[in-house]
Amino acid sequence: MVSMSATVGNEELRDRIAQTRLVAIIRGTEVDQTVAAALTLLRAGVTTLEITLTLAEAEQAIAQVIQDAPEGALIGAGTVLTEADVDRSVAAGAQFIVTPTLTASVPYAVRNGIGALPGVFTPTEVQQGMDLGVAAVKLFPAASLGPGFIRAVRDPFPNARIIPVGGVTLETIGDYVTAGAFGFGIGGPLVGDAARPGGDLVALAERAVAFREALAAAEGLVA
Repeated sequence: MVSMSATVGNEELRDRIAQTRLVAIIRGTEVDQTVAAALTLLRAGVTTLEITLTLAEAEQAIAQVIQDAPEGALIGAGTVLTEADVDRSVAAGAQFIVTPTLTASVPYAVRNGIGALPGVFTPTEVQQGMDLGVAAVKLFPAASLGPGFIRAVRDPFPNARIIPVGGVTLETIGDYVTAGAFGFGIGGPLVGDAARPGGDLVALAERAVAFREALAAAEGLVA
């Protein structure tokens, strides 16, 4: 059984994402630069982060970021594929999990009160995720379907909380806001090379501000 001392449940995760809207996806190649990128994003006002388990020493990076993160930050583990992955993520201090699919880790996390953002690609999977009681579903890869998919799916599922991931850019984020996206998971277009050795942290901070401003502008237009 996992220890839930640091985790947030699905209701709290849902509410936090509704407030912050942006989830930065950090897919680093070594610990120090991953941590540096994470802390840069936090200082730039992007306070919800996903550190993927594709990093060989992801647990170390997660633990260090959580230790140094400001109050109110939300740090999750990504690419969490198995029940064992959930356990080791939570042991490192991860507060929620993200998956690329509706894999076994998702119902396991839900049963243990751990917030989850599972990957989906079809209306059937959107419903399956909603039925599990997750905070939101992650439409991945979103660029393959576009904002129109979210708009269409929300006709029969008006309460679906859909987070597009994969290809959301400064130029397209407004279209996804208009389509009714619940939040946004952004990796490469935001993080760039910052989580790799020699990555540009100054440029990362600038992109973080740009994404926050673009999102605020789009939300203002929709409101």
